[in-house]
Amino acid sequence: MKKNYLLALLSAIILWLGWPPVPYSSPLLFVGFVPLLVAIERVIRGNYTNKGKKIFWLSFLTGFVWNTASIYWVYNAMNAYLPSYVSLLISLIPFGLAPLLMAVVFRLYYELRKKTAIIYSFIGLVSFWVGYEFLHQWWDLSFPWMTLGNGFANFHQLIQWYSFTGVFGGTVWIWIVNFLAFLLIWQKREKIEAYSTKKLSIAITAVLISPITISLIQYNTYTEHINPSEVVVVQPNIDPYGKFGFIPPSEQLSTLLELSERVAKPNTEFFLWPETAISAEGWGIDEEQFRSYPAYERVIEFLDKYKNGNVLSGIESYQIYNYPKTATARDFGNGTFRDPFNAAVLIDQSSKLQFYHKSKLVPGVEQLPFGEILSFMKPLFAHFGGSTGGYGSQAEPSVFYSQSGIGAAPVICYESIWGDYVGDYIRKGAQFIAIVTNDGWWGNTSGKDQHLLYAKLRAIENRRWVARSANTGISGFINQRGDIVQKTSWWTPDALTQEINLNEELTFYTKNGDLILYLALLGGVFSIFFLFKKRREISK
Repeated sequence: MKKNYLLALLSAIILWLGWPPVPYSSPLLFVGFVPLLVAIERVIRGNYTNKGKKIFWLSFLTGFVWNTASIYWVYNAMNAYLPSYVSLLISLIPFGLAPLLMAVVFRLYYELRKKTAIIYSFIGLVSFWVGYEFLHQWWDLSFPWMTLGNGFANFHQLIQWYSFTGVFGGTVWIWIVNFLAFLLIWQKREKIEAYSTKKLSIAITAVLISPITISLIQYNTYTEHINPSEVVVVQPNIDPYGKFGFIPPSEQLSTLLELSERVAKPNTEFFLWPETAISAEGWGIDEEQFRSYPAYERVIEFLDKYKNGNVLSGIESYQIYNYPKTATARDFGNGTFRDPFNAAVLIDQSSKLQFYHKSKLVPGVEQLPFGEILSFMKPLFAHFGGSTGGYGSQAEPSVFYSQSGIGAAPVICYESIWGDYVGDYIRKGAQFIAIVTNDGWWGNTSGKDQHLLYAKLRAIENRRWVARSANTGISGFINQRGDIVQKTSWWTPDALTQEINLNEELTFYTKNGDLILYLALLGGVFSIFFLFKKRREISK
């Protein structure tokens, strides 16, 4: 078994080297699973006991090493304010949960191998894998950072066809190439030819070259419809711990206004400020009373210089109820309940205010996972001064519209990882994507770079410009092909201005969403049917 574990470890290393932010390394993902598949096949055909258990731990090892090496920054973020041992214990949840689900997928693959042909087993493997990625997007412990199709964010010229399939298309592509490569290597190793080597070689060449060729043609021929709008992104570089502590909100606002004015033009239409950029002493901003806050008056005074100017900013806000209207509303005393939000706001020179409440909340940090099931713990959390249910949220995205009619998608931080969710903004009329984030919690790690690169995928899927304002970096602009046109340096106060092109056309992916996901889930249903078939002999 020692050699098998070394093969599993080799898979983890290849997958890690192929993962962003390493530039142009994503083709390594095409062979990343091959050593693991060889190790699993050795177990299946070998004289081992407890084969299913061994396959589970082989695949868990691959997933754990790959996952941990790629998102090590989760520990880094928590260790900045928690003891090392506490940070490590908490980090083991994101480090280990996805690998655990991966291991379950391979365990099911083994069960299929016992009952049906290897081709059908592979279809089941891919279906179950996509099912795992879907689960990791939509349950209360969601963390789709390591969705396999995200791996091409560092080489976006190869996946322009994500405008048809989204990232799940990339997941399936990677798996098909891995499986064909595995069959070629296994047959050569065993000196057998269950499948024609020539046909396998042709198939792997076609599966590799065809999407790449289509993508390169798309990339080199795509032209944007000229529909200009001048946008400013601001990076105030405010220490994320001082932001909620020793740096007064008024001082933070002064920094934002000064940086905005430094690069603004008379025709600037949007000023983009980062996550929770606007706040107030105490609990933040009461949304109903926002117009009476000095911060609002200062922003309006600033916008007087720009005829069509709008400030789209992150805001720390809340609403007051006279009864527990939502599960996240907290008893504020005197018969009132306060519902806090990590939100975005659009401020213009009219009396209208538009708010969006972040929907995709970070598990454990912004929401209590499985809140309804664990609702009995709310008094315990409240007693110790912690969250009794996290932030409030809204069920679906909403688009901000300027007075001139421009639709902007206010995407807050973590939400930019969800392809179909961002697509929902576009279906509702957004003409560009405005990402507001902090990213300072992670320090100077690959987390901030991965987060920026993943935004390229949203640009390609929807053919929309992305304007990105990050508190400490990296801020910038991404065009409709996924090219980073401008970006700031990390941990530097800065502001950029860019003329972007607004777009109203909908891509196939935007219109139809994750069709590949539904096909994969259908394949999973058929695969479950095979699991109940009578066991067959695995041919050598």
